[in-house]
This record gives sequence, C-alpha cells and structure tokens, in this order.
Amino acid sequence: MYGPIAETIRTQRLVLEPLAVHHADEMAPVLDDPRLHAYIGGEPLTLDELRARYEHLVAGPAPFHQEYWLNWIVRRARDGQAVGYLQATVTPAPGGPQAALAWVIGMPYQGFGFATEAARALAGWLTGHGIAALTAAIHPANRASAAVASRLGLRPTAETADGETIWRLPSSKG
Repeated sequence: MYGPIAETIRTQRLVLEPLAVHHADEMAPVLDDPRLHAYIGGEPLTLDELRARYEHLVAGPAPFHQEYWLNWIVRRARDGQAVGYLQATVTPAPGGPQAALAWVIGMPYQGFGFATEAARALAGWLTGHGIAALTAAIHPANRASAAVASRLGLRPTAETADGETIWRLPSSKG
C-alpha cells in the first residue's frame, strides 16, 4: 500500500516535523513522565529504547503489511522546542484509505491547545492527500484527548479496541 510521505506541516504556533531517529535525544525528556502513560499503559522509555522505537517507526512496517506509518515531532514555532508527537497509521478501507490518529503532548506543554492545533493540521493534511476517513482510539477516562477528538469533528462510536473507544469522523457521504 502506498500513500503520502510525511512532510513538514506548519501552523500558526507549531511546526510538525517528520520523525527521524535523532529526535529521540530531545524527545526522551519530553516523554519522561509516568503521567503520560496513565491511559496508554507502560512507562517512559529510556533514551536507548526510544531510539530503537524511532528506528522501527522510521523503517516502517514490513512490506507485507497493508498499512503505512506517518510520524511527526510537534515543535513550538517560536523557539523550536519539541513538545510532543503525532502519528497516523494509514490502512486500506472500503471507499479509500483511512487514518488512525494519535497525539501525545508532554506534560509541561499541555493546556495550551497544542494537541488540538497539531491534530487539526494533521487531519487537514491527510484529507488534502485523499484520506478522509479519520479515527482515533481514546481511553474512556481520557477527557483531554476526547476533547481534542471532538474539536476535530470526530464522534465516539460503540466500537472499542483494547478498552479504548473508537472515535470516527462522520461520513460526509449521504
């Protein structure tokens, strides 16, 4: 399966930079907070573990998988500070490819609207590349991520995956 290649996306306050392995060095401290894992499980990765994860993500899925991965580091435009990351996993679906979105903003940078601004820019970029079916898997207790999804126009569904509610952009096809 082929699709768009991640490219730099700019918003008023943010720069979404395609993921590279070297980003692990600056992202490790941003992600080194157990509170970020309250709804996704696990614990913060060490620098070496994060580098290995980024190597895996940059390499992409095995060729036989019917998906591709797009990943960005979220930076403040004013000073270049990395504040989090975005992911889109694109898979084939009836009517065209769909993307599952995910966003994580480091604890010191939460509450400023960065997740909404970044996710909205990503959603616009994806739809501009022909991917109109958007979803997000959100833990039922994660009110902040639910608010971001709602601001993007996604709505909760009765579907679940691994205890998370699937939010979906309503179809504009009538």
